[in-house]
Amino acid sequence: MGLGTTLLLGLIAGATILIGLPVGRVRSASPSLKLFLSATAVGVLLFLVWDVLSAAWEPIDAALGSIHDGDGGAGTAVGYGLVAVAGLALGLLSLVFYERWMARQLRPTRPSGPGAMTLGETTRPRGIAAWSDARRLALMIAVGIGLHNFAEGLAIGQSAASGEIGLAMMLVVGFGLHNATEGFGIVAPLAADVDENGVARRPSWAFLLALGAIGGGPTFVGTLVGHGFTSEVVSVAFLSVAAGSLIYVITQLIGVATKARRSDLLAYGILVGLVAGFLTDAILTAAGV
Repeated sequence: MGLGTTLLLGLIAGATILIGLPVGRVRSASPSLKLFLSATAVGVLLFLVWDVLSAAWEPIDAALGSIHDGDGGAGTAVGYGLVAVAGLALGLLSLVFYERWMARQLRPTRPSGPGAMTLGETTRPRGIAAWSDARRLALMIAVGIGLHNFAEGLAIGQSAASGEIGLAMMLVVGFGLHNATEGFGIVAPLAADVDENGVARRPSWAFLLALGAIGGGPTFVGTLVGHGFTSEVVSVAFLSVAAGSLIYVITQLIGVATKARRSDLLAYGILVGLVAGFLTDAILTAAGV
């Protein structure tokens, strides 16, 4: 398959993430609905963590099987294992340090020196530090999903480059359907975004498109990279980083949801999200994708 056709497939697979993004502009005055949407996003992301870690574990499992069969593979298993652990640490801990850095940026500072403001005045945070918690959380989810989708793009590009056209087409269909649910997971935190007066904020279309580009664009980039060379190590690395990032944002979403003291809605939403993720995967598997 030619590079142009392969990139078109990668673009289609990544663009389906846009389907779920308009949910972020839906106005709702019901706190219960907002909590349910957030909990459902947790369920979707939990499924993605399972899906990502399963894919990252496959080459490690194959190497361990080779050891059992007496064909060697110990070095490969250890190497892939170290890559996976490093990826998990990078994805999880980098967001921890990012949040600490962001917390320091959010602390108001009083300027000093010539031309300093009068007593009582402070400087305000700028850039991402000035965003609401909901918007920063949506950004982190988009980054985590983007890392996951880069690995998916690698699979599409590698399949097309090796002449496995049927497999490449099925991967596009499967990943495209998964990305449609991921878009909802990105914007779910925005349902609870309010200003200082308690009025719901509606994200602009430009902001939603930017989140879509961060989350879905890496599918296209991964397709381009995967068409050029095949690397299982790179795939394991990006899948592990994605898993670590998603685990972190899941803990953040659960922390926000538990503040409402509605464990019933949290459980219902997580269940719906998990069922949606596994049902989609089951349908695709039964269809041979």
